[in-house]
Amino acid sequence: MDETARPGMLPSSEPPSAETAALLAACRQEIDDLDRQLVALLNARARVVERVGRIKQQGSVAAFIPEREEGVYENVRAASEGPLPADGLKAIYREILSAMRSLEDHLTVAYLGPPQTFTHEAATRRFGSAARYLPQPAVKDVFAAVERGVADYGVAAIENSIQGVVTATLDAFVNADPTLKVCAEIILPISHFLLGLGPLSSVRRVYSHPMALGQCRSWLAAHLPGAEQIEVSSTSRAAELAQDDPTAASIGARIAADHYHLQVLAEHVQDRSDNATRFYVLGHQVGQRSGNDRTAVMLSIHDRVGALHDITGCLVRHGLNMTHFDHRPSQRRVWDYIFFIEIIGHPDDPAVEAALEELREYCLSVRVLGAWRQGELAAVKA
Repeated sequence: MDETARPGMLPSSEPPSAETAALLAACRQEIDDLDRQLVALLNARARVVERVGRIKQQGSVAAFIPEREEGVYENVRAASEGPLPADGLKAIYREILSAMRSLEDHLTVAYLGPPQTFTHEAATRRFGSAARYLPQPAVKDVFAAVERGVADYGVAAIENSIQGVVTATLDAFVNADPTLKVCAEIILPISHFLLGLGPLSSVRRVYSHPMALGQCRSWLAAHLPGAEQIEVSSTSRAAELAQDDPTAASIGARIAADHYHLQVLAEHVQDRSDNATRFYVLGHQVGQRSGNDRTAVMLSIHDRVGALHDITGCLVRHGLNMTHFDHRPSQRRVWDYIFFIEIIGHPDDPAVEAALEELREYCLSVRVLGAWRQGELAAVKA
């Protein structure tokens, strides 16, 4: 309903007075009139979007352009004079853009499944409900789905603010097709819930993804010190296992409680209230330059003294800020590593372009994994 009781008021079982009924009827009529105007405007927007879709098809332009969508959100925020909050307005426009995008192309998005994982939530926050979602059993399968064209885009976690880098995502890049690119990012606040059949005192084992267990290590030690911690492929898989065992619980998203018919045994069991995970959006295009960008690069270096110093020195000389640095085994030979860095800027920026050229002098290979407009921390879902 559009009307709500004022704070502190209890709804009355008595029918409203004639005056109140008349005022409500007038407001509802005004709302109905405004809704008709909104529908007319949305359809007018949709007709323009259909023209855009035809132009994109003729020019082989992707239907999903993250920078343009962020520009739409900024335009909407700037135009708003309230009382709708910015987060609420963005949520409305997320679904508008999702529906409009479907007029251009019906996108398929791969993610680490099954449904109700945090990756699933991140994907829906980016692409809305009009996209088709394709759950995958492992991160490498998300990459493969995009590479094979089974999915238009993929969503994979890259790092958590408590547990750090997601090694499965870095490993997937080592063998990924070079045409696969990071084109956007999603930053999602993560709040974990302990789910089970209850009560808490009956829990003897806790299922979850290893990253989730790591994010709740201190809470588990304090509240369930004797419970066995069992790692599984996803938080949704953990909920599946817990739904048939009264002595088990799972750690994951609150939404999984309803989906798997579990009770919330404890809320916000993560060790830090500011827990967040960053996700890559994988596609086949690099994000367009926006002026507020990040670039990811994968490096293979010569095994010699000073190799890493040369890399960092190159970035310093060109005035670039490196925000992420990690390494993984190259999978080619023992003790050989691939290095992953993120820098502020876009490959089309002169400083970044010059640095990449210089890095090729120090490295065996330099591969740009993608570039994208830096994301903002999404609002916490109630």
